[in-house]
Amino acid sequence: MVAKDPGTRIDFEFDWAAAYPDGQAVLASDWSAEPDEAGGVTVAAAAHDLTRATVTLAGGIAGRVYRVTNRVTLSDGQIDERSAIVRVEER
Repeated sequence: MVAKDPGTRIDFEFDWAAAYPDGQAVLASDWSAEPDEAGGVTVAAAAHDLTRATVTLAGGIAGRVYRVTNRVTLSDGQIDERSAIVRVEER
């Protein structure tokens, strides 16, 4: 679980190389945050290289819990996704 303040922007990353040691590369990456609501956690920026996908998360309503999901397409055609839980708290 990741904790963030509603007023901060934080970076979060998944390292896909550990899950795919045979040399597959990340060709595409898409991030989403749920629930999608006014004032909720949003994807402010995203990037990826051949092994990692990174997102910058912004906003969120204090006391709420969000699921942030990264869906990637790999060089061998596989599609996979991972999620993390983000709890928004005033700090």
